[in-house]
Amino acid sequence: MALANTDIRTTGDRQIRVLVIDDSPSMRLLLQEMINREQDMRVVGSAPDPLVARELIKQLRPDVVTLDIEMPGMNGLDFLARLMRLHPLPVLMISSRTSAGSEQSLQALELGAVDIVHKRSLAVKSELAQMASEITGKIRQAGLAAGQLQGSARPALALPRTLVHADSGFDRRKVLFVGASTGGTEAIKSLLEVLPPHGPPVLIAQHMPEDFTARFAKRMNDCCAIRVKEAEHGERLQAGWAYIAPGHSHLLVRRLAGGSYETRLSDGPEVNRHRPSVDVLFDSAAGEVGRHAAAVLLTGMGKDGAAGLLRLREAGAHTLTQSAASCVVYGMPRAAVELGASMGEGTPAELAGMALDALARRD
Repeated sequence: MALANTDIRTTGDRQIRVLVIDDSPSMRLLLQEMINREQDMRVVGSAPDPLVARELIKQLRPDVVTLDIEMPGMNGLDFLARLMRLHPLPVLMISSRTSAGSEQSLQALELGAVDIVHKRSLAVKSELAQMASEITGKIRQAGLAAGQLQGSARPALALPRTLVHADSGFDRRKVLFVGASTGGTEAIKSLLEVLPPHGPPVLIAQHMPEDFTARFAKRMNDCCAIRVKEAEHGERLQAGWAYIAPGHSHLLVRRLAGGSYETRLSDGPEVNRHRPSVDVLFDSAAGEVGRHAAAVLLTGMGKDGAAGLLRLREAGAHTLTQSAASCVVYGMPRAAVELGASMGEGTPAELAGMALDALARRD
């Protein structure tokens, strides 16, 4: 049975309005209890399946949706794909199928889910408390994306399979830096898969739980001409390689004698509520690489990376942002544009070519 608590609409703008979608009545009630305990959020409706949820989304206009994967009629991943295409909203996946590193979890992140939570045992009190804390914390973060998502259907990105630039014109001083968050896995794929196999090294900070970054790197390595790996501490950067920040650490770059670079990992405090943080990566790039860097800020909620992109531009780097029409969440790129940090915009594949052209012109 669906619940639509329309009276909640009058409680004020400070509360995050949540729609719960789960086929289990007991889980819907449990999630409602967990969420309604918090002063800054409220469940405005619940649905047992995507068909009912579709109507409630139209009626209630929630800020955040929680979504299970296994449901009757249409599974959660299919519903997520349609929702992000037709009526994008911040979606938090809550499912027993979203275990650490699972294929379903990666698919959910690629489709645009802002985060994932694995359902715990309902019989263990300590696990329920941990799940409640995780869910409400991630709803707060997801609530930041409400209003940053595009209000109309976004076009499917064209993913050219040909390389965008000849394998020449690069030296070891030149590095490409990339930052992304919500929707970033597909955007990163669109960018990496058109890079040449012997182009400049690429350092990437993607907001992603630590259990997924190694698997995501392998997935990119399997589909791209450039080689892709999860970054390790103290690796010397090589042409034709992309290094993805592990989900537990900040990724930085350090210049070595002779002009080459190496990776550095840090377990320092979260920056902009994230570790890895795009700002941390971009700040190190501004100080260590400067004018020999190109940087791309892709889709994501919040503002992580915007200030760092500005520092890179001030250091002489070529700085770019993803276009609003191609973003899942036009938050981080918009923040950078508003700061005056962006020198150009485009789809991820277009940005790859623009960045390589800029680097090729640098002496």
